[in-house]
Amino acid sequence: MVRYKAIGFDLFNTLITLERGAFATAVARLVAALNACGLEVPAEQFETAHREAALSAVLKARQSGLETHNRFWIAAALSSLGQEVDPEDERIATAVEAYFSAFLEHARLIPNTLEMLDTLGGRYRVGLLSNFTHAPAARSILDRLGLTPFFEALLISGDLGYRKPHASVFSALCQELAMSPGEILYVGDDPEADVDGALEAGLASVWMTYVRDNNIPQPPSVWVRHTSYPEGSAQRVSDWADFLAWLEGSEGTAPRPSG
Repeated sequence: MVRYKAIGFDLFNTLITLERGAFATAVARLVAALNACGLEVPAEQFETAHREAALSAVLKARQSGLETHNRFWIAAALSSLGQEVDPEDERIATAVEAYFSAFLEHARLIPNTLEMLDTLGGRYRVGLLSNFTHAPAARSILDRLGLTPFFEALLISGDLGYRKPHASVFSALCQELAMSPGEILYVGDDPEADVDGALEAGLASVWMTYVRDNNIPQPPSVWVRHTSYPEGSAQRVSDWADFLAWLEGSEGTAPRPSG
């Protein structure tokens, strides 16, 4: 009987959520920062251009597996409005930080997340593998919410250069946790990136549906997500009590589809 020796987690909509209005605040701060840097940015036109540029970039990233970054979306949006600014320009870097400051303030833990992670301590090696374009912001959020100490491995796509479901990022998680794929259980909310990606890489997987089950507002359409039940063998859980009960009852056997 195989027993999992390590558990990996996604971040957004798995361990944490963003409060309603966080993305609107983030974009408003982005526009304000660009204007403060001397760029004349009409808010409504820029927001539309930025949304379109981000959608295009994220779709390409999902198809190729190569991670993108916000600075490219901002530069593309500015270009569409007739302002050519290099993505590496310091003004764009300042605007990126302003944008993510809203994430830092509006990020909230899903109920009982810290207690759940504490329960796993000593029983499993625990890692984080997150699709997040700007790794410094992700680390700041983890620190602010008290999550960082729980993870022996902390991997963010913005650092890795690739994003889930690309096999290389799951391979990196295995390497960091010093485990084979069959010894790791991965938990996430995205059917394609988290569940199917983990299964295709040889890990077991759990589909966390707290956000969708509780009708918590999702990110704008730029974050393209599948809505169907993930293919393959994946246990579905709605909260951490469900997860811990299943984990205890499974005794490390491969998860079975629910529903």
